[in-house]
Amino acid sequence: MRYLDKDAIEDIALGASFFGAGGGGNPYMGKLMAMQAVDEFGPVKLLEPDETDDEDWYCPVAIMGAPAVMMEKFPKGDEFGRVLDKLEAYTGHHFTGTFPMEAGGVNSMVPLTLAATRQIPLVDCDGMGRAFPELQMCTFHLGGVSTTPMAITDEKGNAGVIETISAKWAERLARVQTVEMGGSATVSLYPANGKQIKQNGISGIVTQCQQVGQSIRLAHNDPETALKNLLDATDGHFIFEGKVTDLLRTTKGGFNVGDIHIAGFNDFQESELVVTIQNENLFAARDGKPVTMAPDLIIILDAETLTPITTEMIKYGKRVKVVATPANDKWRTKAGIEVAGPRYFGFDYDYVPVEELLKED
Repeated sequence: MRYLDKDAIEDIALGASFFGAGGGGNPYMGKLMAMQAVDEFGPVKLLEPDETDDEDWYCPVAIMGAPAVMMEKFPKGDEFGRVLDKLEAYTGHHFTGTFPMEAGGVNSMVPLTLAATRQIPLVDCDGMGRAFPELQMCTFHLGGVSTTPMAITDEKGNAGVIETISAKWAERLARVQTVEMGGSATVSLYPANGKQIKQNGISGIVTQCQQVGQSIRLAHNDPETALKNLLDATDGHFIFEGKVTDLLRTTKGGFNVGDIHIAGFNDFQESELVVTIQNENLFAARDGKPVTMAPDLIIILDAETLTPITTEMIKYGKRVKVVATPANDKWRTKAGIEVAGPRYFGFDYDYVPVEELLKED
């Protein structure tokens, strides 16, 4: 057990935007909310999964919707507590703590904000080890934990509880409500006890985000060494360097979707990388040949500062470095690939791990 203060939040937000793989929402927005909460209520207690009681109940809270919408539709501030209360009343469980649903800029900060305001602990785990665009893309789902009942609310006070026959139906119904609520909404879902957290959570992700975020924050001292350390810490690969030359991005069905075209520099001169997005960076092809595909992570970094760039913030003309890291082993199973592999997202490829694709390149 340890406590997270404002300095820790700074690094966690930065590191979470790395593992968010382009998604998970804007880290700056999330950081402001969490810092204000810690200013007002004090540091947040961080528990290791092994420190949770098997019989205690925990529940993540997250913002659902297109990240670009969140840039203009900032949370009112009371949604996180309201949606947790709604689910607590419905289930009859008292939630003794919370944890992030995914490692993403804003969605790593939402449960931290909730933990500070409610004076409850945050568990050092999440359900993805990265960010994914759909609710069923969660290691708790892979382990048999039900997505529902889940609660949903907006800034106006509209709220409801959803019970579904499957995780995919939870995604479909919640996505419709999210669109009707203005393109983003706050949800609480996957209520889990301590035993389920130990079995299904990706342990240590908050700490790893903090460590990676610190490396990025200090990268200006020696960017080349910082990049090497970043790749070493995440088993990552440097897959491209260049300038954004075309950006096809729109909001459709509650998602940011499109393609990012990057013209190569230096070792990648005369090459082009195309990254396809659905909130997150999902598929990268260099000169038409795949080099990374979901569930592995594709991260676009500012070429000079190594700051991760989310899909709603990327701009034409931006100079970038692109890295890829392997997904957690839970995603590299048959079940994980069926839920979040390339064919699910409409790519006509069987999943090949990034390290194998780069060997073939």
